Amino acid sequence: MDFSLTPEQEAFQQQVRQFIHEHLTPELSEEVEREQYAIGPLGKKFVRLMGRQGWLGIGWPKEYGGQGRGAIDQWLFLEEMALENLPTGGLTLNSAGPTLMRVGSEQQKKEYLPKILSGEIEFAIGYTEPNAGSDLASLQTRAVREGDSYVINGQKIYTSAAHHSTHIWLLARTDPKAPKHRGLSIFIVPNDHPGVTIRPLQTMGSERSNEVFFEDVRIPAANIVGEENQGWYYVTMALDFERLMPHARIRRHLEHLTGYAKNTVVDGRPLIQHPQVRIALARLAVEVEVLRLFSMRCAWMIERGQVPNAEASVFKIFMSELNEHIAAAAQNIMGAYAAVRAEDSLAPIAGRMEKLYRSFPLYKFAGGTNEVMRNIIAQRGLGMPRG
Repeated sequence: MDFSLTPEQEAFQQQVRQFIHEHLTPELSEEVEREQYAIGPLGKKFVRLMGRQGWLGIGWPKEYGGQGRGAIDQWLFLEEMALENLPTGGLTLNSAGPTLMRVGSEQQKKEYLPKILSGEIEFAIGYTEPNAGSDLASLQTRAVREGDSYVINGQKIYTSAAHHSTHIWLLARTDPKAPKHRGLSIFIVPNDHPGVTIRPLQTMGSERSNEVFFEDVRIPAANIVGEENQGWYYVTMALDFERLMPHARIRRHLEHLTGYAKNTVVDGRPLIQHPQVRIALARLAVEVEVLRLFSMRCAWMIERGQVPNAEASVFKIFMSELNEHIAAAAQNIMGAYAAVRAEDSLAPIAGRMEKLYRSFPLYKFAGGTNEVMRNIIAQRGLGMPRG
């Protein structure tokens, strides 16, 4: 593949940077740093600004209000936003929206797609359950047809955006007698619907996730996405759309650690001049560059109509384990200061390395465990048989 950008892509990249420069305020920077993967009031305002100016629809077809740009442009946009930890609409734009374009009813397309592009609607992904994670098809949340409605009962867990989204993209069982992959359906459920209860679930990395309970939630039958019992195929479609993944947040972690080494003097010279520190940072810099190429490869394949399946799993594993490598290197380079939390006045780099150390285990199973990702690489990438 060609890893270089065209002059047009470089010009687009500069446009994105200029937009960020014009609209990124210190208050917004502080909020996104504090909220991490949630979206606060300023973040929501920023998302709606992007919607008004057409930035949310970069990769969407023009017939649905998008710019119709290619996957490389969309990847460049996500990279620049990730450098500042800015919200971009996430899976609403890159997964649920494109799935609706292909299998949603005409009424759903008219009702939801324009509001997604304007930033008015955000989906939380309601897949995982307490007893259905890696084996997602074993989920037990039920949706029973009663006349012109479905009645939903069950529980979801690790529904990370539920507390600031407007709707839940819900996978539920509609045919308990069918084989487990064939009796599932997707529904659109408003978060404020009667019977929906959202409870906070704090992770060890301080990011908020959620448990979501559904108790006799009655929604119109028109809220089912596509055909009944075809939900597993729509989920795999939606997951394929998720494969544009920026690497820039990890690059920023390394930049913070490198800056600390440059500006901290030990034994009369900056840490960056100590050979073991230079070697550790150099190795990490190589890994970050490899991650960037893995990330760009996925975008390059999508641009050419290919589905980066095993390639996306390679990126996911490498990304999650690189977070661990950086956190471990910070412990060695910074010593005890790497364990000081952000709220302490002695915390260097605003406590980011301490938080990264608590957060990196999450990356190994969020979005699919690394063990499952390795199976995908073996079977779909290398053609190996099931174990």
